[in-house]
Amino acid sequence: MRFAIRFGLLAALVWTGPAAAGERSLLLKGGGAEQRFTASELLARPDAAEVRVPEDVAFAQTRTYRAVPLLSLLPGVPEPFDTLEGRALDGFAAQIPLSLLRGAASGGSVAWLAVEPPGQPWPNLPGQTVGPGPFYLVWEGPERSGVTKEQWPYQLASLTAVESPAHRWPQLVVDASLPPDAAARRGQQQFAAACLSCHRLKGGGMAEVGPDLGEPMNAVDYMTPQGLRALVRDPKSVRTWPQQQMPGFSAEELPDADLDAVIAYLQHVARRKDAAGGGLHSAR
Repeated sequence: MRFAIRFGLLAALVWTGPAAAGERSLLLKGGGAEQRFTASELLARPDAAEVRVPEDVAFAQTRTYRAVPLLSLLPGVPEPFDTLEGRALDGFAAQIPLSLLRGAASGGSVAWLAVEPPGQPWPNLPGQTVGPGPFYLVWEGPERSGVTKEQWPYQLASLTAVESPAHRWPQLVVDASLPPDAAARRGQQQFAAACLSCHRLKGGGMAEVGPDLGEPMNAVDYMTPQGLRALVRDPKSVRTWPQQQMPGFSAEELPDADLDAVIAYLQHVARRKDAAGGGLHSAR
């Protein structure tokens, strides 16, 4: 990992080299104990199962994976660790609340760790020359808990138990004086779910994919609300860079009211003067 995690590592996926017979492995760490599993060992577990995913995020079609229940791989997570951060090889960093994972017990979405069979690589991602393996977090019934597409990290490089973004990076939190129904408050939640996986804000966050939306200037300082809406809905209609990676968010994925709340949140952060400074609390 390129960045030090201030709150300690509880569960991590690490890459192994040729010494591990060419297999990448999963290291589970917690409670003072460590255990490493190769892909073959994970696939041989008695709780491994075939999981059919009707609307797979990586391929935009129905796919079937051999996978193990994610919760069964994680040891008990003590407070204040309430979030799993899934980091991908390209710098994508999904923030997944533990409450979302544990919701499966009450009829919510079920998280599975899909494992690519050794010697049987999954197909390449659409328009790319690499696949989503060897580890990919997929969901059964994502609509039951409102799982977003940013919470399907593939090409996983690490799963780390951490505190929530609001606790790790105070500069992401709106002013306490805002009323409970303020749009910026809802925007903070939407930003953490939909934007923080690719972007930082004033140094807050772990993603390395897109630019920081608060430094050296806030996005609302150089783009109008109309321009931001167009960028989120159809990035290529606004920017045509060859390196453009940002996917568009449809109104179904991010309703207009939620998008407006994100813009209100960015406007709020741009106006606010952080006593601690923009990047003081970042994990750089």
